Amino acid sequence: MACLGTVRLCVRGVDRLCQLGQNILVRRKTSAAFVRIKHTDIKPFERTLLQNCQREGSCRALSSQQVGPGSMPDFQPVDPYRLLEDDLKDIYRDIRQAITSNTNIDELRRIANYYFDGQGKALRPMVAVLMARAVNLHHNRNDLLAEQRQVAMIAEMIHSASLIHDDVIDQSDFRRGKPSVNVVWNHKKVTMAGDYILAVAAMMIARLRNDDVTLVLSQIVTELVQGEFMQLGSKETENERFAHYLTKTYRKTASLIANSLKAQAMLVGADEKLCEVAFQYGRNVGLAFQLVDDLLDFVSSSDAMGKPTAADLKLGLATAPVLFACEKYPELNPMIMRRFQEKGDVEKAFELVHKSQGLEQTRFLAKKHCLEATRLASSISDSPYQKALIVVADLVINRMK
Repeated sequence: MACLGTVRLCVRGVDRLCQLGQNILVRRKTSAAFVRIKHTDIKPFERTLLQNCQREGSCRALSSQQVGPGSMPDFQPVDPYRLLEDDLKDIYRDIRQAITSNTNIDELRRIANYYFDGQGKALRPMVAVLMARAVNLHHNRNDLLAEQRQVAMIAEMIHSASLIHDDVIDQSDFRRGKPSVNVVWNHKKVTMAGDYILAVAAMMIARLRNDDVTLVLSQIVTELVQGEFMQLGSKETENERFAHYLTKTYRKTASLIANSLKAQAMLVGADEKLCEVAFQYGRNVGLAFQLVDDLLDFVSSSDAMGKPTAADLKLGLATAPVLFACEKYPELNPMIMRRFQEKGDVEKAFELVHKSQGLEQTRFLAKKHCLEATRLASSISDSPYQKALIVVADLVINRMK
């Protein structure tokens, strides 16, 4: 789960509060959050947590004129991609080789390799290798383990397999500035190609010969499937809807980054505390990345995004900008429940989001996650790779596509 507005809740605390069901009322005003719960239903430590949250929220409620939750730290910039140039230069080639070497069916090879053309951002392998090198230096190791590079490849393969399945489900037309894979090939073959990529990734996981890492990486696929199922549904009430959205976002986007980074720390023998730092850093970067992606769907051009804008609305999805906009324009609620299927729904929702503070509040929440990622990265031993992890958080919040 993520914290809302100015309230900072630990993961377990938020999960516990959300489980209280009908006794919870989350009321978001601009960028602040207030939580009301029947105090008889919570334990003493939760009551203290809640009181602190309410005090902080009421004291620091932000008006629409105020800016984000803080500033990203300034220091000599480090280009993560240049820093990892040698580590990443052949990663797509090696992924294609792994896919190609496990089948003699030419068409399957072509479909499975379609998104491994080197045109993506390679965010996941980049962050995975950055974390690997940062935690290795934290443990006084200067090398990158072969297994850690494999984890970076596995992360990108699972991600691309999920994109293929998404394109089939959503019947997308464009991805990364070119026709989606399901437009070029039969959707049945495309679906099987996505399964094939996951199968090859599973083989690579098995070759790591580390049971604990296998469990962590297997969790990614479990989360992805659950996240996709959640995206196919919706919730009746506004409060349930936002919690549903955040959980879905973690499972579909952030879990992959969080668990692959945790695996990198585990492979070098990091203790539980450092493994948790790696996991939480990835979780926060992943949530921020998706929040910014949801924001860009309303403000970027089709050329910049490589896919049509307002795509989520057309798919019937209510993302953070829409959910925040509901505070000012409750007429969005019935549109959300009918998944923007009536004539004019998409255009009206798009207009209301821009008239509200939804985009600003989404960016505010994304920035909070980036600041938390920065704080976590700062707890790792100082090195160029540790500094680059901080730069990544800044890149996520300021990216244009």
